[in-house]
Amino acid sequence: MKFQSIIKNLSIVVDVDAHCDIPCGIYDPIVAKIAAQTVLKMAVRMEALDLSNGVTNVEQPNGIARLIHVKEEHAQKVKDELNIIWADYFKPEHLEKYPGLHELVWNANKLAGANKQNVSSDSAKQLVEAVDEIAKIFWATKGVDYNDSVAEIRFGT
Repeated sequence: MKFQSIIKNLSIVVDVDAHCDIPCGIYDPIVAKIAAQTVLKMAVRMEALDLSNGVTNVEQPNGIARLIHVKEEHAQKVKDELNIIWADYFKPEHLEKYPGLHELVWNANKLAGANKQNVSSDSAKQLVEAVDEIAKIFWATKGVDYNDSVAEIRFGT
């Protein structure tokens, strides 16, 4: 047991995220969509907070900090997932067929960044819509009509 502990302490462990540079050929913008919906849900929840009486209990700052953290984490996840699809899946022939694709992905990344910095359900809705537009193009390249029929159920109230 002691030997394992020594080896573990000597080794350097680095967490690495990738999808994937082989490439595996498995891509789906649904992760970006769920992350964008999460950003929207956090914005809606933060906008609904009543802070007019200031902090009235110790749980409020913690709850707000958690909402902010989740919002920012998922906005970054949108960027990460869109950039993977952009860099690893989309090809020059896709850009030829969908000439607005580059600007659409670029603007979606900008929206994700804006949603990290601010709290706006309007901006978050635009992010969800931008991801949906990218998903439509993504699935069209595979001959599929995109329809996220469970988006409202997933999002909930």
